[in-house]
Amino acid sequence: MTGIKGKNSMYLYRTGTMMGRMDQTDIYKLIYGQMKQLTNGWRGLKTMIVLVIDIQKGITDDRLYNYETFLESTKRVIDTARKNNVEVIYVQHDDGPGTGFSVGDVDFEIADQVAPKEGEKIYTKEINSCFGNKELAGYLDEQADKTLMIVGLQTNFCIDASVKSAFERGYKVIIPEGTNSTFDNDYMDGETTYKYYNEMIWPKRFADCVSLDEALGMMEI
Repeated sequence: MTGIKGKNSMYLYRTGTMMGRMDQTDIYKLIYGQMKQLTNGWRGLKTMIVLVIDIQKGITDDRLYNYETFLESTKRVIDTARKNNVEVIYVQHDDGPGTGFSVGDVDFEIADQVAPKEGEKIYTKEINSCFGNKELAGYLDEQADKTLMIVGLQTNFCIDASVKSAFERGYKVIIPEGTNSTFDNDYMDGETTYKYYNEMIWPKRFADCVSLDEALGMMEI
């Protein structure tokens, strides 16, 4: 203990005294617990941010490709982020007054299945890219880590626009498998549209498209 003074010396003394009375298994548990507290603190300083984009009542239904899997996978991403102190930010699209998809309309509200927790940030946008909200863009730009995990709706509209906007701004973009979806359109069904972006357009260009388990592992301590 020579040369160690103040609070650190008292901590080491108490820890050393405690460890002298413990068997090896208990010591490992103590050390692991202290390390986990430290890494939780580091996690709170940001490693990545999860963006939940446009999962709103008016478009979150069984018209979506792979609807049930989409919801379940997205909920797992959100739950894992929360458990590991990874910030979750919500974005809602506003089509404007009178459209039925604007502030005050039921369809505008975030879907109950992925509802935000108290204190989580919610931003509104009026164009496809979430970076159209300058406040959100500024907040993301202030963060030390430039990794965004993006989930939500719809694959070929606001998700594609946000992925490419993030890439152009220098962010590392992570897309977990099954966490975006869309409807059939006049040119492609929902499945083909999903695969077109997740398997052809984004990988090795704009984003890392990874398995759900791999994405969850990136957030777990």
